[in-house]
Amino acid sequence: MAKADDTPEPAAEPATPSDTPKDNTPDPASGPTAEAHPDDRDSLDRPDVTDRPAPPGVGSPPRQSAGGDGHRPVDVSIVITKEHRLFIEFADAVRRERYVGLCFGAPGVGKTQSARHYSQWDQLAGHLDGTRPVGSNGEASAGQILAARAVMYTPKVHNTPHNLDKEISFLCDRLGWNVELMLNPGRGIDEHGRLNTSTHAELLIVDEADRLKVGALEQLRDHHDRTGIGLILIGMPGIEKRLARYPQLYSRVGFVHHYKPMSADEQAFVLARSWPHLNLGDADDYATTEALAAITRITSGNFRLTVRLVGQIERVLKINNMSIVTKEVVETARKNLVIGSM
Repeated sequence: MAKADDTPEPAAEPATPSDTPKDNTPDPASGPTAEAHPDDRDSLDRPDVTDRPAPPGVGSPPRQSAGGDGHRPVDVSIVITKEHRLFIEFADAVRRERYVGLCFGAPGVGKTQSARHYSQWDQLAGHLDGTRPVGSNGEASAGQILAARAVMYTPKVHNTPHNLDKEISFLCDRLGWNVELMLNPGRGIDEHGRLNTSTHAELLIVDEADRLKVGALEQLRDHHDRTGIGLILIGMPGIEKRLARYPQLYSRVGFVHHYKPMSADEQAFVLARSWPHLNLGDADDYATTEALAAITRITSGNFRLTVRLVGQIERVLKINNMSIVTKEVVETARKNLVIGSM
């Protein structure tokens, strides 16, 4: 019988790549892409901690910090638009006359931001816990923070009239406590542990008023009648028709403000003011003018949608190593957004 051949077979040589590595730079002829290369995704999602910080004015507006009531992050800075000025006049009138005011508008147009800016709520809310008065840490802007004498309140989704009155009374009392101690720093607390704070809160702004049911609305009316405080209700379009079904509350409405989206000129101003590094205010560049028109058409002047779209535009520019915003870049960024009816 033949003996099997025990000679080992020669080992296969390691395969060598026959092709040169592919260039990851997007092809300009195919237009900008919204997909990052796999090797670049980590660098997009997690910035390198060794990178130098961007110089002032480069990048998006600062990330918004959470408000004192924990409801919605809002940036302290704000661009003054026509609608914002009208809201300021509206709020001043309600505060002065101590009426009930109604503000309504589509979601994302800037109602809440204007209200928080008017009341300086992002700076003030952290001081209403009773631990220290405003200005105790040497804040130079204490007078400006308390100048509005306003409280902003956002009701929970599940609210009751009792909790609503308790929470609003707490905020108004704490505001009055801080104002009293700022105006009279040497004044002591009486034998009952109280200060005269009843007249310092002049305006109550209730955001997301659509969440309030009949009982909660009646509680607000009762609080308004008992304290004489001005009251602003902020909600969606249609809230004015709903409140019309409650004559006792609706008869007290003295001012109504419809908060409208930005006009095309206002949006161009906001884009140039808030994101100067995108050079969208360059009227001499046709590509930039075309991109600006596309942004206006897509967002319809909605501020929240504008912020989201600009974020995607910056992402597309970074992936494609581009520096000029064009119509194609805007359209590519638009594909990554979910845009509902406005």
